[in-house]
Amino acid sequence: MFPGSHAPKRRVPCVGALVHDDEGRLLVVRRGRAPGAGRWSVPGGRVEADESDQQAVAREVLEETGLHVTVGLRVGTVQRPGPDGTVFDIRDYACSLTVETTPVAGDDADEVRWTGRPQLAALDLVDGLWDSLAEWGMLPR
Repeated sequence: MFPGSHAPKRRVPCVGALVHDDEGRLLVVRRGRAPGAGRWSVPGGRVEADESDQQAVAREVLEETGLHVTVGLRVGTVQRPGPDGTVFDIRDYACSLTVETTPVAGDDADEVRWTGRPQLAALDLVDGLWDSLAEWGMLPR
């Protein structure tokens, strides 16, 4: 490396699931681990080396909420800073439930719930979530 040059930032591919129920509520989880521990987000996480985005979305939703989803179109992408200069490259997908069941928190989610817009606005959300959902037309009713 030359003086003044910087190592390229490590990009970590991640996915998020935007799951709405028949009432227009959004599925959210309270994160149990960093980044964003204790704050609310949508289900999601890192894409494993042998996975497609769609496989990763379905796996993360199942691990964090116990729900099975059909993964639809990608609705947006955001970059979020991580530790040591890492950048989380998060691709968010619209999803629909394959079976109507009650979500149960698991894996790195401390809590899971369906939320309408007023309830979502009152939660301690991870940085940028509300704005991204609004920009993509994905806020709950």
